[in-house]
Amino acid sequence: MGSQGGLYTKNRPGMRTCGPIIGRVKGRLGPPDFTLNSITPRLGAQPTFAKAASPIAKSAGRVENFLSTHGRNVDKPPKKRYNGAMEEENLARIIGTNIMRLRKLTNMTQLELADKLGYSDKSVSKWEQGNGIPDVRTLLQIAECFNVNLDDLVREHSEKPVMPKKTRGLRRLIIILLSVGLCWLVAVVCFVLGGIISPGLSYLWLAFVYAVPASAIVILVFSCIWRYKLYRILSLSVLIWTVLACIYLTVVAAHGDHPTLWLIFLIGIPLQLLALFFFVWWKRAGTDK
Repeated sequence: MGSQGGLYTKNRPGMRTCGPIIGRVKGRLGPPDFTLNSITPRLGAQPTFAKAASPIAKSAGRVENFLSTHGRNVDKPPKKRYNGAMEEENLARIIGTNIMRLRKLTNMTQLELADKLGYSDKSVSKWEQGNGIPDVRTLLQIAECFNVNLDDLVREHSEKPVMPKKTRGLRRLIIILLSVGLCWLVAVVCFVLGGIISPGLSYLWLAFVYAVPASAIVILVFSCIWRYKLYRILSLSVLIWTVLACIYLTVVAAHGDHPTLWLIFLIGIPLQLLALFFFVWWKRAGTDK
């Protein structure tokens, strides 16, 4: 006859059983609780103890397991997947904008670009709208088609517009030709004005000779700005020898031929060697460092 929920329950006359006992020692959970199976003080029998898990320890373990599972392993991966989706969407938008700008810059339709790539115009339209990203091989084909680098397709160019290499080179060539043509225009004007003002001058033709080193100076300046090493070497070489030729021809035209005047061209030899050393070996040594 036992009372349910009580501390003691009678099993048989002279014997009682204790319920679960949870103890705390100095404010902390003590060792695992024990269940007192039988206490028989009247018969003098020794009580037996059996280990049982603490309910508080079980609760603490479940809470710790929940926090370790949901706090560290579950919450972070969705955030990473979300950031990855945002980065992919941003990259698709940048690539699509660059493809559209380059296509319009070269006066090419979506169908023409699709034919060169082996895709349909719908695929090109999807890329330009940012709804998809071409694979790496297709990106390389697009870069080769527009004569640009792969970096020009995958990076955003908000301040400086992307210009194809072919178009950029053509514009620079036009600038150089216009500048050189301006030098020759000045030479023609000087020749005409000199003939009108002083018809008896016999060395007006030197104006065209002076236009050659002037043109070499113009090409040298632009090649230094645009970092064209070959054009720098060629223009500097032309400048050295044409300046010496201008000095020689001017002296001959003004004072007649001189037997040792040709020695002036020996000055060009060390100047040419210095120019080669500066633009070839010295630059190469700086690159090796």
